[in-house]
Amino acid sequence: MRALRVVIIDLAARGPTTRLFARVMNANYASIMPQAVGVWAEEQGHHVTYLCYTGNEDIASIVNLEADIVFIAAFTQSAFLAYTLSAMFRKQSVVTVLGGPHARCYPEDAAKYFDYVLGFTTREEITEVLRERVRGERTGRYMSASAQPRALPGVRERWKFIAPTLAKAPTIKLIPMIGSVGCPYTCAFCIDATVPYQPFDFDQIKEDLRFVVRSVNRPMAAWHDPNFGIRFDDYLGAIEDAVPPGAIRFVAETSLSVLSAPNIKRLARNGFVGMLPGIESWYDYGNKSKATRVQGAEKVKQVADHINLVLRSIPFVQTNFILGLDCDEGDEPFALTKSFLDQAPGAFPAFSLFTSYGRASPLNLDLQRAGRVRPFPFQFLDSNHAMNIAPANYKWADFYDHAADVAHHALSARATWRRFAANRGVTTKSLNLVRGLSSKKVRYQSHIGQLLRTDRTTQRYFEGESAELPVYYREKIRTVLWPLWDSLPAGALDHDQNAYLKSVEHLPAAHATSAAPQISPA
Repeated sequence: MRALRVVIIDLAARGPTTRLFARVMNANYASIMPQAVGVWAEEQGHHVTYLCYTGNEDIASIVNLEADIVFIAAFTQSAFLAYTLSAMFRKQSVVTVLGGPHARCYPEDAAKYFDYVLGFTTREEITEVLRERVRGERTGRYMSASAQPRALPGVRERWKFIAPTLAKAPTIKLIPMIGSVGCPYTCAFCIDATVPYQPFDFDQIKEDLRFVVRSVNRPMAAWHDPNFGIRFDDYLGAIEDAVPPGAIRFVAETSLSVLSAPNIKRLARNGFVGMLPGIESWYDYGNKSKATRVQGAEKVKQVADHINLVLRSIPFVQTNFILGLDCDEGDEPFALTKSFLDQAPGAFPAFSLFTSYGRASPLNLDLQRAGRVRPFPFQFLDSNHAMNIAPANYKWADFYDHAADVAHHALSARATWRRFAANRGVTTKSLNLVRGLSSKKVRYQSHIGQLLRTDRTTQRYFEGESAELPVYYREKIRTVLWPLWDSLPAGALDHDQNAYLKSVEHLPAAHATSAAPQISPA
């Protein structure tokens, strides 16, 4: 096989952006799998050009890259940008391949715009695509391995792709590392709910750590494990064997059940400066928070005390909540969250809206059977800009009013000052201050609540009575894609939200790979 010109584009943004938070953090959202694909392609003798798109790069220069085949990795919120780039490259007779979470969650839709759509991806799938390289005249080919890779290229092998990406980050520069895939917990809404937990080789982890210390001055690394530290002693033992205490600063997403008092001290001793634990709900999924026997106000106090314990040793803590779960009802869940924020003012809360991502989890089949999933355009499916699941116990307008209210409580001037005063260290104080001041969450959710009370088109769309996209949402898409709006493929704004249900007997279930811990803007 002749040497191919392989272009790999990792989309860390939905489109061009000038937001301060995006400039600071987007380069740190680079994924590991696109870099692994680059290593595998080079090992086969191909010429690889890798680019992490942060929203600041020139689109025209990207499309003008010389390529025989283009791999694009995208989360669902970046699907429209991915579809547009694919259309531009295909006009030049370039074969296009989509990977990442959107490919796994919405393969039926993605196959309309790409020649190949990849679920679980190993070296073998990449080899086959590079060898075959067939243009899909109508529908692209869906491919998926039976399981996740048993190993991935290490940091040293991926460094030629990591280094130029880190150079785009002005201040915080997170080196992407991974030690496991899958998750031992079975939260029904999660993309890793049915993916077996699988640790990687700890000798490889040690080699990665030693390379990072040799290559970077005062390095900071982000663990991309879906749930870091499940085999806690093995992980920390590897870190302690490989590098001196505190030689690398770490950020990781984990569960509170891992964060016992001795573990917290050991993490801090070994350079962990940021943790992103999932709280999710005050009524359910307590197995991740060491609060399995309590609910409501008692759980709030227990979790707040636990978070404050973490903050005494680790300066940055982001607590992750999911709003709108079926176990929530009335004012109480939101009042409990506000109470938690008052009791643990140093933690930055990230609020995700209950969202169905196509094939991402087993629960989505039940939601589609019940007719509860709405066809919101992909750009809004980022767990922040649209809840595409009809709430079980709220009217739409009431839910958005509650969401705006709790966001206001978290991002008000009073809360921002209390958080600033409670935080330690310039980096944590500055990052959380920028996040709080730059967030548009309160204004956005308040506006949606207002539309749901005053605009009939919006009301009918949310209630599932009409498929007509409200003007507000269409203009939002146009604004984000503004230089590419006219190049968006016909029909891309619409997708079948029940495609998983309709094709469950015809297409293997989509698979998941790990994603970076997301330090969300709000």
